[in-house]
Amino acid sequence: MDTEYVTTPFGRRPMTLGMLIAQKRAEHARPAKSVDKWKIHRALCEAKPILGVTDRALAVLSALLSFYPKNELSDGANLVVFPSNAQLSLRAHGMAEQTIRRHLAALIEAGLIVRRDSPNGKRYARRSRAGEVNEAYGFSLAPLVSRAEEIEYLAAEVVAERLHLQSLRERVSLHRRDILKLIETALSDGVEGQWEAVHSGFRSLIDSLPRSPNIQELEALLSKLGRLQDEIVNRLEKHAKTTKPSGNPYQNERHIQNSDSESLSESEAQRQKQRAVLSVASVEMQPNPHVAPLNRSLEENGLSPAATEPRPERLKNEPIAVKAFPLDIVMRACPEIAAYGPNGRIGNWRDLMTASVVVKSMLDISPEAHHQACAILGPENTATVIACILERTSHIKSAGAYLRDLTRRSQKGEFAIGPMLMSLLRANTAGGTQKLA
Repeated sequence: MDTEYVTTPFGRRPMTLGMLIAQKRAEHARPAKSVDKWKIHRALCEAKPILGVTDRALAVLSALLSFYPKNELSDGANLVVFPSNAQLSLRAHGMAEQTIRRHLAALIEAGLIVRRDSPNGKRYARRSRAGEVNEAYGFSLAPLVSRAEEIEYLAAEVVAERLHLQSLRERVSLHRRDILKLIETALSDGVEGQWEAVHSGFRSLIDSLPRSPNIQELEALLSKLGRLQDEIVNRLEKHAKTTKPSGNPYQNERHIQNSDSESLSESEAQRQKQRAVLSVASVEMQPNPHVAPLNRSLEENGLSPAATEPRPERLKNEPIAVKAFPLDIVMRACPEIAAYGPNGRIGNWRDLMTASVVVKSMLDISPEAHHQACAILGPENTATVIACILERTSHIKSAGAYLRDLTRRSQKGEFAIGPMLMSLLRANTAGGTQKLA
């Protein structure tokens, strides 16, 4: 190696143990045949968080490397470069000389270069008659050769950690999407459970994540989201098994052979009967829909012995009861309507309905269309639909005609608020939260 003895700094600069260790490491480390100077520089750029150097310091190191004439840093070559601060500033894109001195000190502190000071503190080289450099004073690049394997290992470690972090972010994003759609499915199909509380717990988990999470925080969140998703899937599977007809092919075949072509199968009739019972029971058991909770259990909404008694069939023109959603989900999906509430906020269903009346006039929705929607959908669902229309007002030509069309489709049983509300909720969540992107 070119460093054969321990050299101390010139002038008032003190000698430190770190400088001593860096010089001895460059002298006695296992020699490497050659290292591409730009490859080792790229490895340093990857490993800089572990080595404790900044990108500005690496820019100064890149300028130093440019003064070495060859691309290969060889073990037996003279690896001392001796540019002036003015020349370094030019190759470091005009960096101030005071800044260059500070970053040179940081590189020496990190053990990436070694200072070789001359007797007078100047940087120069003594050449032979043939022009070869016999002795040079400046900065030795020998530590880059001796620490090449260590630097490449640290760079590979940083890259692996970054890829692992990226994988965790992607898995968290997938869990968020899956859980949100599973909750939407549970609300749309009327699955038993306190889904409003489940959604609030899910949001609290996501909101507790810091802006720049580390691997430990993402792994902890991923574990919680995984358990939550498994619980939701199990509850949906139990609900599907209770409503699914028998899977015995012999029973199905015998049933088809013995049934009348104009009549419904026993399982289909049972499902229609159950839906009718649930819709009637939900209307009867919610006398005050402004404060009634959305996620009432199925036992309270129609699976009790009293609720399963035969009831008269729905009249032809009788409106189908549309399920209301929790106010918290409505406000997360439609935040713009909050500005029209009392005192600029919405704290309950009454505030939402008051704001919807204001928005109705602003969107030129006629009183007749509004009254018809309240009669068919209910006041809370009408307010929810108007809030959704407000969110998509730039894409809707006539809000009144759109509301009348939704009312007509709801009367025929062809419209559900859930998909429209959850679509807006997903759009707002994706647009407003950029933590895991």
